[in-house]
Amino acid sequence: MSANAVADTPGATAADRPAASPTTFWTRAMEARVGIIPLPIYVLLLALIAAFSARGKISGEVTVMIAVVVAGGFTCAEIGRRIPLLRAIGGSSLVTIFLPSFLVAHQLLPAPLVQAVTTFTKSTNFIYLFITAVVVGSILSMDRRVLIQGFAKIFVPLALGSVAGLIVGGGVGWIVGIGFWRSILYVVVPVMAGGVGEGAIPLSVGYAEALGVDHGGMLGQILPLVFFGNLVAIICCGALNTLGRRRPDLTGNGRLQPAADAGTEADHSAIHRNTSEIDVATVAAGGITGIAIYVFGTLIHALIGLPAPVAMLFLVVIAKLLRSVPASLEEGARVVFRFFVVAVTYPLLFSTAVALTPWHELVEAFHPANLVTITATVLALTGTGYVVGRWLAMYPIETAIVNACHSGLGVTGDVMILTAAERMELMPFAQVATRIGGALTVTGAIVAMAHFKVL
Repeated sequence: MSANAVADTPGATAADRPAASPTTFWTRAMEARVGIIPLPIYVLLLALIAAFSARGKISGEVTVMIAVVVAGGFTCAEIGRRIPLLRAIGGSSLVTIFLPSFLVAHQLLPAPLVQAVTTFTKSTNFIYLFITAVVVGSILSMDRRVLIQGFAKIFVPLALGSVAGLIVGGGVGWIVGIGFWRSILYVVVPVMAGGVGEGAIPLSVGYAEALGVDHGGMLGQILPLVFFGNLVAIICCGALNTLGRRRPDLTGNGRLQPAADAGTEADHSAIHRNTSEIDVATVAAGGITGIAIYVFGTLIHALIGLPAPVAMLFLVVIAKLLRSVPASLEEGARVVFRFFVVAVTYPLLFSTAVALTPWHELVEAFHPANLVTITATVLALTGTGYVVGRWLAMYPIETAIVNACHSGLGVTGDVMILTAAERMELMPFAQVATRIGGALTVTGAIVAMAHFKVL
């Protein structure tokens, strides 16, 4: 009689049933996962990282560093996913962003590990590889007509949201004692400036030149506010993601607006069905196409100063509009995009938190007047996006999320916000909000500071 027959015999006792075989136990263990990592592999990785840390040296070799950031990223994400209230507002991304920064500041992570991750993150700058995969893949996999209409419409909620953020932030800042113009120039504008490298730094230099002060001190005053604005945007978008699950009529789950007609959406789906069984070479071709477009963007940056990610965004949109990329290659780029979203997002957030997110600058922003003003600004941006998006027959949750990215920490902030929202498909529109919206905000603020000279 087979083991299954014994187990299914009525009246069979526990002693009569065969014990689970080691093979079955191992199979079940390998099917259990921490993030994307099979449980036994996860345990092995932690043991190996601990062993290298105990020896006082961790190799900076790319394979070893991938193991470190993957284990760290998915550990933090799993912690955030299991905290009941926090998971409703993007707990996985919040924990992955802030827990490593806290541990580094309090020297609770091994120094060799911190040094290795910091060197790897800064030397490779692999966030731009992530952005390339996400922007190119998401745009090429969009329906062409929806893409055109989306870019044409997104400037309306973004512009109105920016105005609302300035008015509400300035008003709330005046109420809490900061002052109307000071709130706008020193709190609201830094939050909407587009991050650090292309936002806070040029803003601080411009302010310092206008006022005749040291730009380092100005940057120290501005930078914590940028970090806190990004945190509020993450929480808002995590909450919007929860709302989308409860009210599916309000969200396109990553699509900015409904298809222009049913036939368009059906034809677009058919393309992906017909090209779903693509080979590895086509996926690789999609990936290298994205890299080539980004490299082209870096050349444009060298020639005219346009940021490479923005140039890449324009180039891939033009390629999509001209139908210069065949459907099979578009599908290859989409597979690369999905791989990076699933496998790379949390490791990227972990490495960024360890190397580039100083805990003391986050803490310095927690002044009550700043907190209230920044929160009001981000809520005004996000709420305006929701209302105007609905008015324009777009998905209100998606337009609200794109507007929230205007208060993000640059490229890194967009990744954090869209991870909390679980809508990485919105990255092209988020780049418009962050890069173009931020550049316009910084330019206008420096001109205003030169004129008003608000101290």
